[in-house]
Amino acid sequence: MKPHGPSAAVLDEETCRLICPISSAMVGVCLTGIGILRVVMAVGRTNTVADDLLSLDAILFLIATLTSYFALRVGTTRRLHLMERVADIAFIAAMSLMTAVCVVMTYAMSR
Repeated sequence: MKPHGPSAAVLDEETCRLICPISSAMVGVCLTGIGILRVVMAVGRTNTVADDLLSLDAILFLIATLTSYFALRVGTTRRLHLMERVADIAFIAAMSLMTAVCVVMTYAMSR
């Protein structure tokens, strides 16, 4: 018996359509964070690893953006599922890293 509701391919496509713009916006957030950190570090004569972590975070968000974009362009459902899974993993890893960077930034600015 077939389940009622949207198919897995449609759900994966919808997920990709959500991940792509959110991840690309988060790259901009990472770049803004790096800029702010650079100003704080220059004024306060401090050094932190947070800007390096934000650079890595921007790369992870870029991977999520590109894989979700290419997932929408592939011809087969199998490739769609694979690309969507990579996009999901990269997005979750990037959001987790961004949370860790927030902790590092808070600690660095409160010293």
